[in-house]
Amino acid sequence: MSKLYFRYGAMNCGKSTALMQVAHNYEENNKVVKVIKSKIDTKADDRLSSRIGIERKVDILIEKDESFEKYYDEWNNTVDCLLVDEAQFLSSKQIEELWIVSKMYDIPVICYGLKTDFRSNLFEGSKRLLELADETEELITICNCGKRAKFNARFVNDKFTLTGNEVLIDGSKDNVVYKPMCGKCYLKEMKKNI
Repeated sequence: MSKLYFRYGAMNCGKSTALMQVAHNYEENNKVVKVIKSKIDTKADDRLSSRIGIERKVDILIEKDESFEKYYDEWNNTVDCLLVDEAQFLSSKQIEELWIVSKMYDIPVICYGLKTDFRSNLFEGSKRLLELADETEELITICNCGKRAKFNARFVNDKFTLTGNEVLIDGSKDNVVYKPMCGKCYLKEMKKNI
């Protein structure tokens, strides 16, 4: 029986890069992978894009309310692994459907994403992944101070903020930037902005 994996970390920990490396490893061994990304993530459109410069076209851009069930027959006996980027944006139902794929169709499903938003609250998809995943792994990145980063701080026009919609893609019209931070630096930013 295959597993559902959740590999998560703060911004800039290399989630998309790791996903593309796993895809390359499978394909190098003549295995078929399908790369999935939530349509909510508009950065790079229908591609995965890494800060280090590598890119890959996505096989499926999934809508927030779209079901994976329509792909079950197509994936059965033809796909060796499903790789999901930005899994935090998936709904609980979509995560449950991917869990079913791993168990009933014996296809490994490896999800990459953020665990928490800029307010340090779990995303819907991440919460369900933490509940269902057979294996979880935190990918590590560092804060500007050099300590391990676990928080995703949002800056709008260079100002730290804890307000706004849960999802606001970086690079948008409001000059949105996310920075990985350790707990101490995150709290310092909060105190400066109270």
